[in-house]
Amino acid sequence: MAEQAKAAGRVASVMQEDRVFPPPAAFSKQARIGSLADYKKLYDEAAADLEGFWHSRAQALPWMKPYSKVLHWEPPVAQWFADGKTNASAACLDQHIAAGKGEKIAMVWVGEPVGERREYTFSQLHAEVCKFAAGLEKLGVKQGDVVSIYMPMTPELVIAMLACARIGAVHSVIFGGFSSEAIADRNHDAQAVAVITADGGWRRGAQLPLKKNVDAALASPSHPPTTVKHVIVLERTGQPCEMTPGRDVWWHDLVAGMPADTAPAAMDSEAPLFILYTSGSTGKPKGIKHTTAGYLLWAKTTAEWVFDLREDDLFWCTADCGWITGHSYVTYGPLAAGASILIYEGAPNAPHEGRFW
Repeated sequence: MAEQAKAAGRVASVMQEDRVFPPPAAFSKQARIGSLADYKKLYDEAAADLEGFWHSRAQALPWMKPYSKVLHWEPPVAQWFADGKTNASAACLDQHIAAGKGEKIAMVWVGEPVGERREYTFSQLHAEVCKFAAGLEKLGVKQGDVVSIYMPMTPELVIAMLACARIGAVHSVIFGGFSSEAIADRNHDAQAVAVITADGGWRRGAQLPLKKNVDAALASPSHPPTTVKHVIVLERTGQPCEMTPGRDVWWHDLVAGMPADTAPAAMDSEAPLFILYTSGSTGKPKGIKHTTAGYLLWAKTTAEWVFDLREDDLFWCTADCGWITGHSYVTYGPLAAGASILIYEGAPNAPHEGRFW
């Protein structure tokens, strides 16, 4: 008992931390929020005029139709910039190209197999997004349709998200480590019309059977007949997989010959951008709907403020896009801010424990 009391005392003492570690003065001088006083000034500005505060920051988004009111608030429902129109894909790509930054690096990707690396400028990423968006439209995917994405952390995952946003389809990213039943649950609940996947993905040197899992989900005996009409398959690992005629199409075949200038749809500010489901570890997965303008402005602003993000930064968020952190700080926040993103495909300990470093 005496030893336990001593241990408890040591833990309690760790909980009492009064030291302060200020950043170097040179860092604070050039930071977006350089001091506690700067933060309090922002806080007071927002508290004094909430709508004016967010109106000034919303000018950074590419508005296709200006909004007339910042916030319509009838608890518990909040509508931001409700009668305005914008597009998340245009905010992440087109506006930077229009500003003369098309040749700037938008994405650096590193695969788990050593030596795999790809880079995309904003113009190149824009072209790939436009071609895939046109491919989705060719399949009949339209505004408001839900498209499930079950992919490894490849550039095509971000391209798929932005392509859905470009045409107004609602993406539902499903973590690539989830089972076929988890896919079936989410497809059924969202009434998904298409699934974007890959033959497989790399994880700790092993090939994950992603397409096989999708096939099992679509044939799940524990769910009603699937609403999914199309499955788009990225050839990633080269592992064999079954392709169902009339339903399945290879990514490279879908985008072949597609135009690289698909126009972004003018989306209502409150139009759904994506659905993201809870893990379901404590019950049935719950789909959380995120709408377009308010979410996008928040992701951009917090990326800039919390991470002191700058246009010349190469920003790496290690989260998977299957989680909200990956949506906000792999894709939408940094790209809307015009920063370059780094994506790593695999696990942090493959092929060795020091891979991240």
